[in-house]
Amino acid sequence: MSTAHRPVEITLDDPNTRTNRDKRRTIFGIGAGNAMEWFDWNIYATFAAFFAGQFFNNEDKVSALLSTLAVFAVGFAARPLGGFVFGWVADRHGRKSSMAGTIALAAGGSLAIGLSPTYGQIGIWASVILLVARLGQGLAHGGELPSAQTYIAEVAPAARRGLWSSLIYFSGTCGVIAGTLIGATLSGILTEDQMYSYGWRVPFILGGIFGLYSLVMRLRMKETAVFEEGAREADEVQESRWSVIRRNPKLLFQVIGMTIGGTVAYYVWGIAAPAYAISVRGMDAEGALWAGVGANLVFLATLPLAGMLSDRIGRKPMMLIMVVGMAAVTFPLNAMVGSSPWSLFTAMSIALVLLACWTGVAPAAFAEIFPTRIRTVGLAVPYSIAVAAFGGTAPYLQTWFADQGNMGGFLWYGIALLAVSAITVLTLPETKGADLRISTVTRSVGRDRRSSSTSARRSCKRPFQR
Repeated sequence: MSTAHRPVEITLDDPNTRTNRDKRRTIFGIGAGNAMEWFDWNIYATFAAFFAGQFFNNEDKVSALLSTLAVFAVGFAARPLGGFVFGWVADRHGRKSSMAGTIALAAGGSLAIGLSPTYGQIGIWASVILLVARLGQGLAHGGELPSAQTYIAEVAPAARRGLWSSLIYFSGTCGVIAGTLIGATLSGILTEDQMYSYGWRVPFILGGIFGLYSLVMRLRMKETAVFEEGAREADEVQESRWSVIRRNPKLLFQVIGMTIGGTVAYYVWGIAAPAYAISVRGMDAEGALWAGVGANLVFLATLPLAGMLSDRIGRKPMMLIMVVGMAAVTFPLNAMVGSSPWSLFTAMSIALVLLACWTGVAPAAFAEIFPTRIRTVGLAVPYSIAVAAFGGTAPYLQTWFADQGNMGGFLWYGIALLAVSAITVLTLPETKGADLRISTVTRSVGRDRRSSSTSARRSCKRPFQR
């Protein structure tokens, strides 16, 4: 029997056939691991002002902070490579294997930073340890988000994929809140000298320990049936991933265009805003960190609502609300941030409510535009490039522009990127409720076979001509 007519047994994930225990294990495994990954990644920005002098020469505090933020950006440079490596692992060996590898590498990097000797003890080697640890975490984070997004999208019911996919940033924000909350708590119970001396180590060590626990949880998860079905289909079609990517180059550029505006806005307002308020605006550290905790709680409450709304009205309208809204309020929000924690909380909350319209929807939208065979690596590489080039450099550029007295230049830069994202979203098809089991490979091969059969029939009827 030819492969064109061979019946295919469908054993895909269905919320009606998965047990409650499986659902809980899936949600907890993805959520806990993703939360710890984001915790490990973002406590760097939250605590940068405290440990900058521990890894670099502290004679010039602004210079030490800029050097630390430069390493933050360098960590992002490793994300495209991590996206490629772990994306390939996810598409070739399974989403579960990729997610286990990312959490192990992220936890190791966090422990290395938390236990590292200081610049005063070993000189430049402290800077080297910090750089290597962040590069490792960059590799891990480059693969984590695409792998986790793909996994949750493939196990979610199509009609509620937006809601389920909001778990990615929901759990990630829990990790961010936990890191900020620890920072605010430590700032309240430790003196300033103690925070700069050893208090900053606490979150890195905790992140490493709980990251290893999350690794155990992920190893107990099941592989998605969509991936397993796709692997069987790939054996029949016998088409390489590179061929699939070459046939879909537009998708790669669309991922970059969709991402650049949102990633700059997110890292400015969701991650680096408290550190910026402390270092540049002179805000009290404890108050700024608590403002960050409060604003991220608002963000947390908004994310599932955005996901649910996208299941009703579509992915495109939600993403357009974010890019247009953020462009409109960029200058007013920057002016709102003064020396008061309440003003910081208000500005961050407004920004994060708008950003939820993108972050709560994007994981589902990304999964729905890619075929199964390249759903992870096809997203991971361009997404990581966009986040590395624009999101990773955003805190550094924001601080540098402010130090130069030209904050307006940075704000216009962010607005321009939001405009690019808006144009890109308009080029996308609406994918709400798309069937992830029907890959581009299957449709393309089916068309090719039908085209070949039609051509053969026509050639039999057509008289021979020179």
